[in-house]
Amino acid sequence: MAVTRESVLEALKQITDPVSGSDVVSAGIIRGLNVEGETVRFVLEIDPAKSQAYEPVRDAAEAAVKALGASEVSAVLTAHSAKAPPDLKPQKKAEPQGPERVPGVQHIIAIASGKGGVGKSTVSANLACALAAEGRRVGLLDADVYGPSQPRMLGVSGRPASPDGKTILPMRNHGVTMMSIGLMTNEDQAVVWRGPMLMGALQQMLMQVQWGALDVLLVDLPPGTGDVQMTLAQKTVVDGAVIVSTPQDVALLDARKGIDMFNQLNVPVLGMIENMSTHICSSCGHEEHVFGHGGVKAECDKLGVPLLAEVPLHIDIRMASDGGAPIVVSKPDAPQSQAFRDIAKQMVAQGVA
Repeated sequence: MAVTRESVLEALKQITDPVSGSDVVSAGIIRGLNVEGETVRFVLEIDPAKSQAYEPVRDAAEAAVKALGASEVSAVLTAHSAKAPPDLKPQKKAEPQGPERVPGVQHIIAIASGKGGVGKSTVSANLACALAAEGRRVGLLDADVYGPSQPRMLGVSGRPASPDGKTILPMRNHGVTMMSIGLMTNEDQAVVWRGPMLMGALQQMLMQVQWGALDVLLVDLPPGTGDVQMTLAQKTVVDGAVIVSTPQDVALLDARKGIDMFNQLNVPVLGMIENMSTHICSSCGHEEHVFGHGGVKAECDKLGVPLLAEVPLHIDIRMASDGGAPIVVSKPDAPQSQAFRDIAKQMVAQGVA
């Protein structure tokens, strides 16, 4: 008998939620249920203060689903923030923990942008592959939860395994170890999460993924200056940030906010990258500055941060990313690859990768 979403939900309805007293499905703590053949994955979203009480619930839920005939079942506990007390009286807070190192990871570099659509994920994928080509042990965390694109760009498919239901085994391709929320959901499935859920997912992908020994972990952040960026900087030791922008004024306005955010969070800005800097016609060789030119360099001079590279707007970069093999991998000797190779060499020379 085939395992279906409906049969899994029926099996989970036999498991009692220790807080509400109802079943875990009616209690609304089941999230991200995914059924693929005989593989079933889901999340139990719980109050972090009651995590110990839910350990046997997770075990029982996995056993109930396995009894249906599933060969692989992964149930992950994801904590959300407890609600504020109704009287809003000041509560004694635990002493805040400082930023921690991810076990086995020597350096963490954030790849960020003030606004979306500037090619931050394309830069992240190519830079990761360029660093791998330099002989570095590289990881790439796709933290752009609402728009995860690294599985497509790195040509990774399938679901990460979890041997014990707690530790997640990342995927690997082109010499890059990679983890993305996009591997845990269907490609066309929206991630509808609030801030606390985002923060919990990020911490799990940082601390519960078996990254192994890495020289550098690149974190492809979502655009803007929100929860994910703050959580990364406050919970994890971040060795530097790279800001990606196009030359146009609208993008630079938001890029300034990104730099200011990292300054407030005490994360050093390693430099900026001007993406889509120029376009050269493949037929006539005419050079055209579609989004303007030199805006990022002028901003770097103004803010006192390095300009790491000017990456051209070229169809080969786009086609390589869509095809699952970044241009640094598919055409390593192409002029379009050189910018990424140069950035990688700079990072290695600076000792941050």
